[in-house]
Amino acid sequence: MKIVAMIARYLMALEFLVFGMNKFLNFIPTPPTLPGAAGQFSAVLISTHFIYIIAVLEVFGGILLLINRYVPLALTLLGPVVVNILIFHLLMLPSGLPIAGLTVVLWLLVFYPVRSAFAGLFQAKVEG
Repeated sequence: MKIVAMIARYLMALEFLVFGMNKFLNFIPTPPTLPGAAGQFSAVLISTHFIYIIAVLEVFGGILLLINRYVPLALTLLGPVVVNILIFHLLMLPSGLPIAGLTVVLWLLVFYPVRSAFAGLFQAKVEG
């Protein structure tokens, strides 16, 4: 399981580093426009520059995963991004669902070995 988690961590790191940096440098050609609501949603992200906030989270999280430091922090930063990727493809662009599903699986594989770092989040009651 340790090797699987390590491979998943590297794959996820590369995925988020490449696609995060692409939002700044545009080195991967993109289709002219996405159809329907997906295109409108993407246009809003780009026109409001919200996409750059997402890119910073992706790049920073990817670097942390790549250097194997602060992995729980990286997972915390990337978790909402992964959820939004999945929801985007579920609701607006189902053709990307296999990659979104793979990203969720990679996140879970990286999460499992460090789940103890999140133990405090899963307490029903706290003293205090």
